[in-house]
Amino acid sequence: MIVDNTPKSLSKQIIVGIQFLFVAFGAMVLVPLLVGIDPSIAMFTAGIGTLLFHFITKGKVPVFLGSSFAFIAPIIKATEMFGYAGMLSGIVAVGLVYTIMSGLIKTFGLGFIDKIFPSVVVGPVIMVIGLSLASAGVNMAKTDWLLASVSLLTAVGVVIYTKGLIKLIPIFIGIIAGYFLSMFLGKIDYTPIREADWFAMPALTFPQWSWKAFLYMAPVAVAPMIEHVGDMYAIGGVTEKNYLKDPGLHRTLLGDGLATALAGFMGSVPNTTYSEVTGAINLTKVTKPRVLRITAVTAIVFSVIGKVSAVLKTIPEAVLGGIMMLLFGLIASVGIKTLIDSRTDLHDIRNQVIVSLILTVGIGGALVNVGDFSLGGIGLASVVGVILNLILPKTK
Repeated sequence: MIVDNTPKSLSKQIIVGIQFLFVAFGAMVLVPLLVGIDPSIAMFTAGIGTLLFHFITKGKVPVFLGSSFAFIAPIIKATEMFGYAGMLSGIVAVGLVYTIMSGLIKTFGLGFIDKIFPSVVVGPVIMVIGLSLASAGVNMAKTDWLLASVSLLTAVGVVIYTKGLIKLIPIFIGIIAGYFLSMFLGKIDYTPIREADWFAMPALTFPQWSWKAFLYMAPVAVAPMIEHVGDMYAIGGVTEKNYLKDPGLHRTLLGDGLATALAGFMGSVPNTTYSEVTGAINLTKVTKPRVLRITAVTAIVFSVIGKVSAVLKTIPEAVLGGIMMLLFGLIASVGIKTLIDSRTDLHDIRNQVIVSLILTVGIGGALVNVGDFSLGGIGLASVVGVILNLILPKTK
């Protein structure tokens, strides 16, 4: 029987809600910093998106939505190809893909997901997501190997040697360690902090419609969407409730999709459920969804404190690079773990073909051009994997 440690008093619930925000904080602000987006708008849309998710799911699921690592590589590439405003229309496309899948799941059931996106497709796609920007992390770290190494080793030490809530925030602790060393070495420019207002509304950027960006980003939704299903199983295991039935996977996926589309309309990064927060819920046994709504409101409050955003913008590139070296490797290892946990038979030549082509296409930089339309990277790798899985005959 699940133990619920949610405090009765509102004041204590607020304290726990703020604590959960700090669990998600490192990951939530790292994504916008890496793709060149103001972290204040990411915090703002994470809070708004979480409240929207809770509304759509009838306030039954204890989750917090935030920036997704799966979109770092495609956002950077799409921004180079279509500009920042054009890329945002691609993020809206991802939200629409979630919405369409929500309708298909409601119509055809959960088996539809397993048929279209089995582990033999999802695993290598996640690996591509992790490895596609590995060189970017190394290049950022090379700007100052000392800062990068301290940040990296601190994060690794937190993951390996700590317990409790500290173990859930290795990114946050690693960035803090690198930042303090940067301060000691005199490598922080405090001008943005001095010039920033204490209170400032996040600057909104509206998308500029681009079919190319729309079609480029839409297939990228595959891996995060499957990750969402796993998160629903995980949080259901913690609370001993079946959220795939009540409120239903179609509702939780719709909540993610609309939150992501809203973020795109406001100039932010896509949103997804956070495994770190799920881990914190498991550790604390605080399972009431209203505590996560407090976390969402806290994120909104933080987003309008101009000094917070200014401090985040002064984090040295090498500190972020050190964290990226660990982060992208961990994402790739999740893809390997997906194949292992599902017991995918890699002695089967059919599975070998699917995995190998997804990796080659995704990491090798393959690009398909048909007129004005182009598709490459993670999006193309996802499409190739889905098509191969559907057309290649099952081996006996």
